[in-house]
Amino acid sequence: MSTANEPLELEVHRTRLLSQVVPVTPQRIAVAGGFTALHGAVLARDVASAHPLPLWDNSAMDGYAVRSADVAAAPVTLDVIGEVPAGSGWDPVLGPGQCVKIMTGAPIPSDADAVVRIEDTSAAVEGWDVKTVQVNVQVSAGRNIRRSGEDKKAGEPMAYAGEELTAARLSALAAAGSSTLEVRAMPKVAVLITGAELRTPGLSLSRGQVPETNSLLMAGLLAESGIQAATVVHCVDDIEAVREQLAILGATHDAVLSTGGVGPGAYDVMRQALESEPEVQAVRVKIRPGQPQCAGRLAAGAMVFALPGNPVSAAVSFELFVRPCLRSMQGHREVLRPTLRAVAAVGWRAAAGRVQVIPVVFEHGAQLRCAPAVQAQSISHSVGGFGAAQGYALVPAGITQVNPGDEVEVLRMVP
Repeated sequence: MSTANEPLELEVHRTRLLSQVVPVTPQRIAVAGGFTALHGAVLARDVASAHPLPLWDNSAMDGYAVRSADVAAAPVTLDVIGEVPAGSGWDPVLGPGQCVKIMTGAPIPSDADAVVRIEDTSAAVEGWDVKTVQVNVQVSAGRNIRRSGEDKKAGEPMAYAGEELTAARLSALAAAGSSTLEVRAMPKVAVLITGAELRTPGLSLSRGQVPETNSLLMAGLLAESGIQAATVVHCVDDIEAVREQLAILGATHDAVLSTGGVGPGAYDVMRQALESEPEVQAVRVKIRPGQPQCAGRLAAGAMVFALPGNPVSAAVSFELFVRPCLRSMQGHREVLRPTLRAVAAVGWRAAAGRVQVIPVVFEHGAQLRCAPAVQAQSISHSVGGFGAAQGYALVPAGITQVNPGDEVEVLRMVP
């Protein structure tokens, strides 16, 4: 493991990690019956429409398919020769003065060039089953008709590589005739937890012990990013035991996340276990919280992200470094979360020489306002307030004070 002597800029560290990403191998999955595997996956190849959308000229209304010339002198009475429901393949021949009942989505008869809404007619006989109908309005050719291909023409792009398969996108691709899709599924991620002071939540605690919560945090952040943690392992604070777990998990997963033990101290076992990994780098990043980072690619194959142990530091590190890399593995076109602008509701002291990443809550009104969810001077340890956080304010290095009313850049994590 190499060690950077000088603190790195946030973007420099993130760019280096992104350069080490190896995308997940694409796979082809059938659309029929493949929802579980496809939903949330990312397209690995552009997809074009296999046929026009709509497939045929069809009715935009429940009503009557007519020849527009026959209703030019409306009101007029027309003979009803049949009915075309949705899904019907019948193409009736219409003579002068004739029409057919038609349902929304049903194919337009070749001899018809317009549809009269049922609201614009009066049945000569009570009920829907009529032999004649009075049309009360004129309709021009093409009225209330959806033309074949007006949405998408055959061969026109429907979706692009790097786009996530949402419910709406999957539905659209199925409608466009896609039978199989080439996608990248979510990366397989392991969470490795170390720390002699950690105990299972709910157990009684001795002096110096704390509940182990980072496995919940990491698994939850993964789930909120659309990825389920494949494995969660707790390991004793022993360098060889940690190396053994890294070798096993690194050979069977795409990424390994750990929290804690990355500092320069004698008891920071994760940093020491990674010292034999040539493609892993221990760095200090110009951010607060989350300055110490150990990350890179394991000799066993997976990327490793050894994050600080304090929960807020770990969560900030996940958002800034881990999540972009995992999205890159899956082939997302956009790997960074979009930022918004908000107005500081209160003031706080900034971190000056480092980017300050401070958990915030939002106030809604005429403008988006934010306020710290934690004490700005003890962010990494403020677990209680962090639980209410809805996003992060990003205060650039060089700013020493944020004043009420100042505009700040924010990452919004929840709706």
